[in-house]
Amino acid sequence: MPPWNPILGHLYFCYKITLKLPTDAHPQYLPGMARRELPDLGPVFYLDTWPIGPQMLIVASTESLYQTTQEHSLPKHPGLRYFIRPIADGVDLVTMEGHLWKRWRGIFNPGFSAAYLMSLTRGIAEETEQFCRNLQKLAENQTLFRVKDLTDNLTMDIIGRIVMNVRLGSQIQSNPLVDGLRMQIKWCIFGADQNPFKRYNPMRPIVHWYNSRRMNQYVTRTIDSRFAELTSGQEGHPEHASKSIIDLVLTAYLSEKPSKDKLRDMDTTFKRFTMNQIKLFLFSGSDTTSSTMCYIFYILATKPEVRVQVRAEHDSVFGSETSKTAPLIMADPTVLNRLPYTIAVIKEVLRMYPPVSGARIGEPDFSIVDAATGQRFPTQDFLVWDVVQGIHRDPTYWPRPDDFVPERWLALAPGDPLRPIKGAYRPFSQGPRNCIAQELVMMELKVYMALTTRQFDITLGYEDLDQAAAAANKSKDIIRTVGGERGYQVARAQPEGDLPCYVKARVCDA
Repeated sequence: MPPWNPILGHLYFCYKITLKLPTDAHPQYLPGMARRELPDLGPVFYLDTWPIGPQMLIVASTESLYQTTQEHSLPKHPGLRYFIRPIADGVDLVTMEGHLWKRWRGIFNPGFSAAYLMSLTRGIAEETEQFCRNLQKLAENQTLFRVKDLTDNLTMDIIGRIVMNVRLGSQIQSNPLVDGLRMQIKWCIFGADQNPFKRYNPMRPIVHWYNSRRMNQYVTRTIDSRFAELTSGQEGHPEHASKSIIDLVLTAYLSEKPSKDKLRDMDTTFKRFTMNQIKLFLFSGSDTTSSTMCYIFYILATKPEVRVQVRAEHDSVFGSETSKTAPLIMADPTVLNRLPYTIAVIKEVLRMYPPVSGARIGEPDFSIVDAATGQRFPTQDFLVWDVVQGIHRDPTYWPRPDDFVPERWLALAPGDPLRPIKGAYRPFSQGPRNCIAQELVMMELKVYMALTTRQFDITLGYEDLDQAAAAANKSKDIIRTVGGERGYQVARAQPEGDLPCYVKARVCDA
């Protein structure tokens, strides 16, 4: 454990570390820097940040995470439930436990299988084509823009197509469901904020009620419409055909009903739970994937050798005419599986910039055992923090952990030092509570790279922003990098400044 003070706990220790970080750096940097500050500190240790924050048990080894996620899956932390409740009304796959979670995970699992998602690739490609058209307009204007603004809209539109078979159109216009969700997220808190004006803001319940009403009305109309089509038999006509995930879920629901009940109204509990999972998918599936898309651009802009190899692979698989890439993907989605280097780049981006970490609550009589020392760490009443980045940047598991090395994902020979160690790669967690949408995420990212990498050149805009900031405040002491990286992770794990960029269209077609 780091040096502890009976009055300040670990607050002063954490303060000294944060002085070396930008003020907006993501908290997940702190455990890793603590271990570098104290080389003898193991991968499992307590961190006492009371009263500023919770008392935590940091978990950053494959063996210890196996204990908390697979051997004995600890429940999610109440703060996470508090944050998500205004979005999913307290019934969501992230924070559900026990039999209820198993039932609803089983209901949605088929819709997120790799085989089923292949049938939905057209929707992903069409929405990504709109993203490319938006990039083209920005290229013509040559103005600085923030990539995450665009990728947020792209991922929202993809989730809308995949889950509900609805064209949300947020890339080209305002949408009440998307607007309501984004406003809701801005007003969500974890319930332990130290600022009393934020924690007890009397406007929050009113804002949450209003946005919930907007979102629920939109999603309910979509569910009712699809349910009416299914029960009326209209789904047999080509114009009504749908392969969305909600279509699959409703079909399974109707198949369990006796024929005499099929034409009745949907069970209200089933409808409520389904509606809330849809909102959850929009929230969790869009924000995390959007951040990863930003980091793909970040890498392609800063690693020219990677960019060259990706483009060469795409030329060899899709041909040199970039305008034919989307039609080829729509006609044969399996072509996306013939991109080993592209997939390696995606995995390496997720390793270096994981979009999430895990927060669980300890239980009585359950201790984590440090495999190296045998020391037991009681978990009761502690926030058990699964620090994914801590493992992903640990030299114990990864040679050259701070270097971008896609080749490690192509190292399949036993004994190859680059070959990833089992259990060390956890961007989607592991065990029964792993991310249900990981296959969808990988498909989105493959399509995204296939349609953008050869069409556009990306140039980072940090230098221009830094120069403008320096001219405005004359400060020379502001820390703007983490480990030499200007695009360090902030807030919800996106690049600082939402990745300011310039884009230039390339002339690629033969």
